[in-house]
Amino acid sequence: MDFVNAAASVIKSIRIQDIVDMAIIAGMIFALLMWFKTRASRFVLIGILLLGGVYLAARFFQLYLTVIVLQGFFGILLFVLVVIFQEDLRGFFERLAMLGNLRKKTPPLSDMEKAVGVIAETSGNLAKKRIGALMVIQGDDPLDRHLTGGVELNGVISEPLLASIFDPHSSGHDGAAVIKGARITMFGCHLPLSVNIEQYENIGLRHTAALGLTERSDALCIVVSEERGTISIAQGESLAVIPGASMLNEILEKYYTSYQPAPQARPVWAWLRENTKEKIMAVGLACVLWVAFGYQRDIVRRDFLVPIDYKNVPQNWQIDEPQLTEAKVIFQGPDQAFRLLDEKSLRLSLDLASLVEKKREFTLTKDMVNAPSSLSIADISPAKIRVYASKQVSAILPVHVVTRNRLPDNLTLQKIMLSPAKIRVMMDSRMKSEEINLETEPIDLQNISSSVAIALKVVPTTGVSFPDGQALQVRATIRVKKK
Repeated sequence: MDFVNAAASVIKSIRIQDIVDMAIIAGMIFALLMWFKTRASRFVLIGILLLGGVYLAARFFQLYLTVIVLQGFFGILLFVLVVIFQEDLRGFFERLAMLGNLRKKTPPLSDMEKAVGVIAETSGNLAKKRIGALMVIQGDDPLDRHLTGGVELNGVISEPLLASIFDPHSSGHDGAAVIKGARITMFGCHLPLSVNIEQYENIGLRHTAALGLTERSDALCIVVSEERGTISIAQGESLAVIPGASMLNEILEKYYTSYQPAPQARPVWAWLRENTKEKIMAVGLACVLWVAFGYQRDIVRRDFLVPIDYKNVPQNWQIDEPQLTEAKVIFQGPDQAFRLLDEKSLRLSLDLASLVEKKREFTLTKDMVNAPSSLSIADISPAKIRVYASKQVSAILPVHVVTRNRLPDNLTLQKIMLSPAKIRVMMDSRMKSEEINLETEPIDLQNISSSVAIALKVVPTTGVSFPDGQALQVRATIRVKKK
C-alpha cells in the first residue's frame, strides 16, 4: 500500500517540464542504443548500464558501501568511456556534424544504376582474370581520417577507368579505390586493418583492410581475390563471399537505395512498430533516471544576497547616495533545482519610473526577482526600501582655473584664459548656481617655461554632473613673459 501511495505521489508531481525533460533524455538514449546496436563495443556499454542499474538500486535501498564504491567508479567513467569508445564517439560526433548538411547531394537514380552496373560487371571481370581489387563505396560517414596515402581523382566511374586502376602494372593496384555516388574520388588509398579476424580463415590483406574500414564507418567494401578469383562483401563487422556479379549488383542496388533521399511520409503507427524494443528501453531508462535524479522530493529553503538594479530612472533625475545595493531573498524548492541555479544571474529589478522629488518608499515584491520557474520566493528582506533622488536641471556655470606651485623666477604670469569660460552642466535643483564652484584640474606652474595652451579636465563637484555622463574639457591659454 505504501508503494502504491508513493507511486501515486510521484505521478501527481509530474509537470510539463518533467515530461519534456524525460522526452529529451529518452531521445538521446534511443539514439545511443541505435548507434551501438551494430557496434562490437555494445557489450561494454551493456556492462556499464548494468552497473548503473546496480548503483540506482543501491541508492534506493540505501546500500552505503555499494554506493560509495560505485560513485568512485562513475567518477572516472568519463575517462573510461573516452578510452573504450574512442572510435565510436568520433564517428558519432561526425554524424552529428553531418546533420547540418540537410541538402545532401545525391546523383540522379539513373547515374547510380549505371554506377552499380559498372562496379558489378568490372568486379566480375576482375574475378575471372584473378586480378585483385579493393573498392570502397562511401556512405554518409566521412572517411578522410581513416584513409592514408592515395591520389585524388574525382572522375566519372567507368569500366575502363576501374580496370586501369587495378591493372597489376598500375601504381594504384595494391590500394583501394573510393567511390562516392557515381564518381571515383580517390585511388591507391590504404585502409585501417581489422583486429577481429579470428573467425575468418586465411584471409588476405585486402580482406582485412576492407573489414577494418567497415567496422569504423558505414561504408561498403568490395574485395576481389586474386588467389581464389572470388568476390567478397564487407559491411559492418561481417565479411562474406558472394556467388558472382549478379548478386553483387543486387547488394549494391540495395545499398545505394538506402542512401537516396527518401521518403514518403509514413503513418505514425508504422514508425512506432520499428525498433520497438529500443524505444521501450529508452523511455523506461529516462523514467528511471528522472525518478532517481529529477524527482522533486523534499522542499528546502535557502537565502541569497541579490543585487538591486534601479531601472527606468526618469530623465534628468539621479539617485542620491547612500542607496541599498542588495536584498536578502529566501528561495524554496527541491534540492535538484538549487543545483541548476546560477546564483550570479539573480537580480532584483526596481522600477523607478514613478519617482517623485522627495524620498519614496518602495515595497519589494516577488515579481521583481528573476527567479527560475522551479523555485518560489518565500521572503524578501527588507520588505521595503526608501530611495532618495533629486531632479537635475540644466545650468551654465563659469569654470575657475586651479594652479599650484610658482612660475620659474625668470618668468612673470600675464594672464590665463579659458575657452570656453563657461560650460553647461546638470545640477541638483535644490542647489543655487552661485554657490557652485567649478574648477579645472590643477596646472603646475613650475613646469611652464613659455606661453602655452593646455587642455584641462573640469572636475565635477557634489550635486553636479555633466551631460551624457562624459567628462568635459576646456582649453587654458597661459601667457607669460620674461622678467
